[in-house]
Amino acid sequence: MTAKTLNYTPEQTAKMVADYQAGVTVESIAEALGKTVRSVVAKLSREKVYIAKTYTTKTGEAVVKKDAHADFIATALGLTEADADSLTKANKTALAKIADFIKAEKA
Repeated sequence: MTAKTLNYTPEQTAKMVADYQAGVTVESIAEALGKTVRSVVAKLSREKVYIAKTYTTKTGEAVVKKDAHADFIATALGLTEADADSLTKANKTALAKIADFIKAEKA
């Protein structure tokens, strides 16, 4: 049986976590350690300290996927799963407007 090689020493891991929690960017940490950004993100995730970026629209609202709009519309109208799947092929803006209309009607 072969010994497992460590990508990060316990000291590197401790410094990485401390730096990240102090506000140092993942890119800077990766450069300092000679590792890729993905590797650092993965390690910070395993250490349960990494916070993924939250994406917003240009207006600052949370991003809603087309599937979520289609599922809401299908549920509200009592459509089948196949119908919901075909809804996802529609334009996202149209789906959002239909979903908003349904929400307004139910209010």
